[in-house]
Amino acid sequence: MSDLSSPLPETGAALALALGLARAQATMVRRLDQVLGSYHGISFGDFMLLNSLARAPGGRMRRVDLAERQGLTASGVTRTLLPLEKIGLIERQQDPRDARVAYAALTASGRELLLNATPAAELCSKDLLRNCPGEQYASLTEAMTIISGLPSVPLGSAN
Repeated sequence: MSDLSSPLPETGAALALALGLARAQATMVRRLDQVLGSYHGISFGDFMLLNSLARAPGGRMRRVDLAERQGLTASGVTRTLLPLEKIGLIERQQDPRDARVAYAALTASGRELLLNATPAAELCSKDLLRNCPGEQYASLTEAMTIISGLPSVPLGSAN
């Protein structure tokens, strides 16, 4: 059993960065949830799903690919998609050639909500990043791409 009065080891640079990123992410999600929830009735997680579907070919993605893109498990993405299906923002589509494959597809209502919510999300994001010089956006985006392991997305076409 450890003594609660013993000093903790120094936090290394990598751990300090990871902790800082986690705090920044929590702050951003909390603020975006507030704005999007208040004005559009969706969470930032919902917004991210709708945005990913809107940018996918044909406005649809295999559910397993959507889960990977969002950093969710297959069951996690299913739990997230169900309420969006119920309110008509997305729909489930089966692959006619393979019954095991299911797609999540953006509906016209989902696209309209995304179009209406995007300016609010953009404004909130700009406010959150107001103290970050614009010239640092590219290097921060590159660092996030490396950390997330996802393909690079050009600035201005956020996924």
